[in-house]
Amino acid sequence: MEYTRLGTTGLQVSKICLGGMSFGDANLGGMHQGWILDEEGTRRIIKKALSIGINFFDTANIYGYGTSEEYVGRALKDFANRDEVIIATKLFFGDSLEPAPNTTGLSRKAIFNQVEASLNRLGTDYIDILYIHRWDYETPIEETMAALNDLVRSGKVRYLGASAMYTWQLQKAQYVADKHGWTKFSVMQNHYNMLYREDEREMMPFCKDSGVGLAPYSPFAAGRVIRDWDADTARSQTDEIAKKKYDATEEQDLAIVKRVAELSDRYQVSRSQWPGWSECGSRFSCCRTSSGGWITKS
Repeated sequence: MEYTRLGTTGLQVSKICLGGMSFGDANLGGMHQGWILDEEGTRRIIKKALSIGINFFDTANIYGYGTSEEYVGRALKDFANRDEVIIATKLFFGDSLEPAPNTTGLSRKAIFNQVEASLNRLGTDYIDILYIHRWDYETPIEETMAALNDLVRSGKVRYLGASAMYTWQLQKAQYVADKHGWTKFSVMQNHYNMLYREDEREMMPFCKDSGVGLAPYSPFAAGRVIRDWDADTARSQTDEIAKKKYDATEEQDLAIVKRVAELSDRYQVSRSQWPGWSECGSRFSCCRTSSGGWITKS
């Protein structure tokens, strides 16, 4: 396993980050019903990941409505030394199918409540990387950044990450933090793959220029890039989020998927191991991995 620094921090992370959106209790319903793995399946994957040197694990309070954090936390407690693994989680959406007021978003109250709940589910006293899952249009960014800074100062959070926002929003958050001497975001978890490359315009160059690490999510476009378009899987049938992201661009995406298949056949490798993946991100200092995780150093 190869390791790199997270952005310009001193934190060492494996170049494969294992995501936890596919872990959780399917019986709770909602967006993951039909394709997520139970706790036994989660434990098998995490144990294997640790055996090959992965030390970076990512989840969120919304994944499995909290059960992903529970499964990940228990597995890492049983199989790993806490000081040797990096646990990342996210807040914004909350952990309930029908959230109550002040349990979601990025207000000071919501942030503190969500972090305490995540710590309890993960079974740890600190979070290595805390991401804001989305931008909160209802809360002043000054309130959000002040609360996040206080969590870092308290020791409950080590590093801050952002996810799924416009470049101007990330820049504004960084400016506010810098202005007040608060902790800034060290990593951006953005949507990026062969089917969705919008962030190449501004987000990725901005992160490279400002020293923010990149840990793009959905590098295989929910599996669409590495299987035939008409492949019949549980996820392709039931993942409504992926359908909303990609179904509308099927015509142009199909040509990309076919091209990946052609090149994989030419190189005699699986589609997830096609050499072009690393070339695709090379100008952003990205590292592409066969398991579907990215971690980059700007």
